[in-house]
Amino acid sequence: MKKRIMITGGAGFLGSHLGARLLEEGHDILCVDNFFTGQKRNIAHMMGNPNFELMRHDVTFPLYVEVDEIYNLACPASPVHYQFDPVQTTKTSVIGAINMLGLAKRTKAKILQASTSEVYGDPEIHPQPETYKGSVSTTGIRACYDEGKRCAETLFFDYYRQHKVDIKVMRIFNTYGPNMHPNDGRVVSNFIVQALTNQDITIYGDGNQSRSFCYVDDLIDGMVRLMNSRDGFTGPVNIGNPVEFTMLELAELILKQTGSASKLIFKPLPQDDPMQRQPVIDMARKELGWEPKVSLEEGLVKTIHYFKSIL
Repeated sequence: MKKRIMITGGAGFLGSHLGARLLEEGHDILCVDNFFTGQKRNIAHMMGNPNFELMRHDVTFPLYVEVDEIYNLACPASPVHYQFDPVQTTKTSVIGAINMLGLAKRTKAKILQASTSEVYGDPEIHPQPETYKGSVSTTGIRACYDEGKRCAETLFFDYYRQHKVDIKVMRIFNTYGPNMHPNDGRVVSNFIVQALTNQDITIYGDGNQSRSFCYVDDLIDGMVRLMNSRDGFTGPVNIGNPVEFTMLELAELILKQTGSASKLIFKPLPQDDPMQRQPVIDMARKELGWEPKVSLEEGLVKTIHYFKSIL
């Protein structure tokens, strides 16, 4: 059945892939973005499609439209971008959630929140199940994003309990792939851009901190499955790849795939940067029949190809 689906942050890295997937399924897409980090080139190929509509709008202001489903992805998601204007980052997460939940309540739309593994902070248990409450600094430089997303989750569950809004909450772990912003400061894009331009590859700390990297197509599949999951299943559910890599392993893989002559240089670890991130995905397997299929090696080939085309 054709649905009218709104994606906030629809011109961003994840939003643009989601829009393309839902267009292919035959839905009517309303892409909402204020272009703080979203890029028009991410959605240019969809602009001629009669089922695709773009609206320049900031979610911290109310929006009056009629929709069946809302994917709330609006928020700068990399430290470089979310620390640029931390007050606005918090407003986007918190006021944005209030506005989108209000819209869902009025239109009786189902709404999905793109939350984050950052709600776990610098975790004291490893890997992280959804039941883990987190270890987050309320006063640190990452708090605008971490606490903003935590508060958004609170709002989603309060609207669910108080107003019976149909909610889905997913906690996204590190994701990479085409349409990433080249200057977003994330480790995959940083390493690839540095390797392709033969600059030194910057590793923070000793390079033994680890992350789990999920290719964007796998992530979007999990997101759509969550939106279409059984009634009453709200999450939060971890969506990410449970295979763990250190920063050194990632850097060496990218050097090998790009054939770059870049050297590794080491710098001090930024404040509140978590040492480990790895999802427990038992709930996603059980409830959504989901697990990632694309290996890091395979996903990096496609991502490097994309960066070569835009640099």
